[in-house]
Amino acid sequence: MKNLNLGVHCSVSGGLELAFEEAKILGIDAMQIFTRNQRQWKAKPIAAEEKTAYNQAAKASAIKYSFSHCSYLINLAAEVPDNREKSITALTDEVIRCTELGLQYCVLHPGAAGSQDFGTAISKIADGINEVIAATPESKVLILLENTAGQGTSVGGSFENLREIYQQVDSKRVGFCFDTCHAFAAGYDIRTNSGADDTMDAFDKILGLKNLKVFHLNDSKGDLGTHLDRHDHIGKGKLGIVPFQYIMKRFSAVPKVIETPKEDDWDQVNLELLRSLA
Repeated sequence: MKNLNLGVHCSVSGGLELAFEEAKILGIDAMQIFTRNQRQWKAKPIAAEEKTAYNQAAKASAIKYSFSHCSYLINLAAEVPDNREKSITALTDEVIRCTELGLQYCVLHPGAAGSQDFGTAISKIADGINEVIAATPESKVLILLENTAGQGTSVGGSFENLREIYQQVDSKRVGFCFDTCHAFAAGYDIRTNSGADDTMDAFDKILGLKNLKVFHLNDSKGDLGTHLDRHDHIGKGKLGIVPFQYIMKRFSAVPKVIETPKEDDWDQVNLELLRSLA
């Protein structure tokens, strides 16, 4: 079977290296993990023995692409200075952890403006990213900005939002993650091949397809443009099969992970469906 660069968000419960056990069972070659507790600001450094165990498991694994998802607490646009500082510290820590584990990317939700105007929020996000990059000069880890569903005051619901951030950062260390559910919820209609073409053409024009490093493949429980960030199983939501077939065929070389609900054997079901579409 050819490399589809397809995988899931794997559990690290019991130890970071255990993610590879799940990956082997699922037969995947791309993997996203949390390197730390996502619901807490502070995290213990990765112990030397855990790092060794992870790196040994990685060498023995078929995983070709591995990356992390940053803490949901991080908001580089935070209005409260203390929260913004905590966010910068947490992102710096994430880049360091990814570097230690040999991960290629860390996926980041850009942040939320709150009562600030978007221009101010975007500048704060960019400044925060530049601060993190300056603090980790030896790292080759790319920070991937993920498009959002545009819910509330979240930044990143449009490609133009992401471009504004990108234009203000050290772009050699920044790329993008495209989430299908988020894009649809934000108003990008990718349900047909022509709609998917239009969306990816816009992405290329505004952000550059060369900078697209990861896909999050998720169906959507919400309708087009509802800004509802609710993931569904592949083909079971409002998106249908077409956009996933489109991505599996056109973007076979780009790593793709599902973040669908963790229920029974649904990871395997979703993966088998996606493989059949390739």
